[in-house]
Amino acid sequence: MTAHVLVTGGAGFIGSHTVDLLIREGYAVTVLDSLEKGHRAAVHPEAAFVQGDCGDPVLLDMIFAERPVDAVLHFAAYIEAGESMREPGRFFVNNTARPMVLLDAMMRAGVKQFVFSSTAATYGEPLYTPIDEKHPQSPTNAYGYAKLLVEGALDWMHRLRGLDYAALRYFNASGCSERLGEDHHPETHLIPLILDVAAGRRDAIKLFGTDYPTPDGTCIRDYIHVEDLAAAHLLALRALGKGTPLIYNLGNGQGYSVRQVIDVARRITGHPIPVEVEPRRAGDPAVLVASSDKIRQELGWEPRYPSLESIVQSTWNWRRQHPVGYGA
Repeated sequence: MTAHVLVTGGAGFIGSHTVDLLIREGYAVTVLDSLEKGHRAAVHPEAAFVQGDCGDPVLLDMIFAERPVDAVLHFAAYIEAGESMREPGRFFVNNTARPMVLLDAMMRAGVKQFVFSSTAATYGEPLYTPIDEKHPQSPTNAYGYAKLLVEGALDWMHRLRGLDYAALRYFNASGCSERLGEDHHPETHLIPLILDVAAGRRDAIKLFGTDYPTPDGTCIRDYIHVEDLAAAHLLALRALGKGTPLIYNLGNGQGYSVRQVIDVARRITGHPIPVEVEPRRAGDPAVLVASSDKIRQELGWEPRYPSLESIVQSTWNWRRQHPVGYGA
């Protein structure tokens, strides 16, 4: 019998890539997405689609009653850390309260397998790098804390209700597949913003801080291709059932500075990509790099697209084919 999974936020960037992989691997998929941030065109045509709120208990009960669900993968969330500091209540409602309603509906329906899209923002300012899963979790923004609250709830649901779950804490999701791309409104991720300059959609890329204690003075981040993230979610889903929570960091284990990303984009696009230097942003750590040794050793995960060049090239390819994103 074909396994049936519910993917919340399956019209979003990471969720849609994961849905595509699940369908290629033979899963039956239902996507639940409000389309507040996601795109209907990003949903795989073979996936069942329900437009709605993952915090709507009546709708959730209907979905679980219509067809048995074997597992839930939860991607639906607001993602912009800076916005979370301006509108914390909105983030706690969407990123914490709505997942609680979803988990409660799962328990009513007897669905006990859950893969949670968490974040490296739960760690906060790094005490050491690369960051492993034993690093203390002390978020420095409301976004990270909202996700950490869900992780805590998952642990209690595991202990009290037998929930079998995985929490995947990832770093800078990036890249595109041939079919799917990154199309946020507004866009806040570095690589798409740089490529906006190459595409003539903005005049220059803002460089926030050039005096960090790094080799070139700019922040270093760990970029991970979205298709590698999707593969990790599939591995985590398949690994559920062992009776213990699965907690994994996802990254390439190497960092690239902002200047390095700009230089790679210049080579790939052939555009000079002018830079405007701005002061540091408050709360930006100098270096954020992941250790993904645990998921490599336990689940055999290996990134297929670890190079910065492959990440930037795939993004540039998609953007040239979709100059106005999913509105093309």
